[in-house]
Amino acid sequence: MRRRLLAAAAAASVVVPVLAGALPAMADRALPAVVSTDPVDWTPHVLDGTVWALALVGDTVVVGGAFTKVADARRQTTLNRKNVFAFGLHDGQIRTFAPQVDGAVYSLAAGGDHTVYLGGAFKSVNGTSQRGVARVSVNTGERLGSFSTRLNWGDVRALATRGDRLYMGGTFSAVNGVGRVGLARLNANTGAVDQGFDARLTGPGLKRTRVEHFDVSPDGRKLIAVGAFLKAAGADRTQIALFDVGGPGAVLSGWYTDAYKPPCMKGFDTYLRQVKFAPDGSYAVVAATGRASSAQKLCDSAARFETGSAGRHNPTWVQRTGGDSLYAVAVTGPAVYLGGHQRWFDNPYGTDGNGPGPGAVSRPGIGAVSPNTGKALPWNPTRSRGVGVRAFLVTEQGLLVGSDTDQLGREYHGRVGLFPS
Repeated sequence: MRRRLLAAAAAASVVVPVLAGALPAMADRALPAVVSTDPVDWTPHVLDGTVWALALVGDTVVVGGAFTKVADARRQTTLNRKNVFAFGLHDGQIRTFAPQVDGAVYSLAAGGDHTVYLGGAFKSVNGTSQRGVARVSVNTGERLGSFSTRLNWGDVRALATRGDRLYMGGTFSAVNGVGRVGLARLNANTGAVDQGFDARLTGPGLKRTRVEHFDVSPDGRKLIAVGAFLKAAGADRTQIALFDVGGPGAVLSGWYTDAYKPPCMKGFDTYLRQVKFAPDGSYAVVAATGRASSAQKLCDSAARFETGSAGRHNPTWVQRTGGDSLYAVAVTGPAVYLGGHQRWFDNPYGTDGNGPGPGAVSRPGIGAVSPNTGKALPWNPTRSRGVGVRAFLVTEQGLLVGSDTDQLGREYHGRVGLFPS
């Protein structure tokens, strides 16, 4: 069924200014039910490259990635938008927002006063030197000079705001001249480094210690990080660590798992790609790549871990694809959505190149599993697989998807789509 709820609005001017005075908003990640398999028809299209990140600022969706051109929903107007653009959540109209960013945008986070934080591999914003992280106005695209943060090198792969704090993860090893390996907390207004917050991540023997992704619990008291590290605060923490961050520092939790100690395919210094808390913060789900070599390892899988108590934890469940990577996860309550370039779910006995194993179900590129059992749900919209889904964003309108292909739910959707609630 084709959705025409806002066709008239979408047919109007495709470039509109952002309304002044809109309030910042964090996406409510709890949804009452599994979303539709039929994407709405009014989202715009990214015509090349990859969408890496999505954020919601008021009623505006900000899209980050590595791309150069976008088009309106009807593909009648094409606009130059390099690495970042924005559109209306309710009507899909492309905003005038167009900051000049000279490198890929890998992460986004909503800020106060209708601003958004950009994280990525860029070195300048609007012609001014600003490496890896910047704050810009969603109304005007102007870079805010009052936010002054300097990385020594590397990039920013994950961002999150909680109150007046901005969390940042990536490949850097110093921020504003202060040693911070892979993870830092900043003053969200000034960009100053929080001197009391240091996760002390190390990776003895690894080429480069980095945080691939992290999430902060809804109450702001926990942070779970994944990436290329082997220790945190001097304790063994292979690829995943949980911190208590409600106070002035980064206190390593007594929670840990050895589930990611076994190596996957040679060359993966980390095979974990994304981690998300449940809406109530009681558990987290990890999405992984790594080229599966056995059903006993967590390569090419999603896994749920309870986070409410200290001590060693095994996964509550594991969803295995049988050799295809998972890159993105969203947890909404009724479902856990997974995206990558997988062909199957429920496939622990299948292997890459040899077809599905017993019990496997087809879930090309995107799918959903039960939060209780990890088994595949009937939800199966399909997408052209490409490299994979890189970003989910859950809003009250439904599930936004960002990827590198243009077929979603058996329809044309250029790298961005919305499955409605």
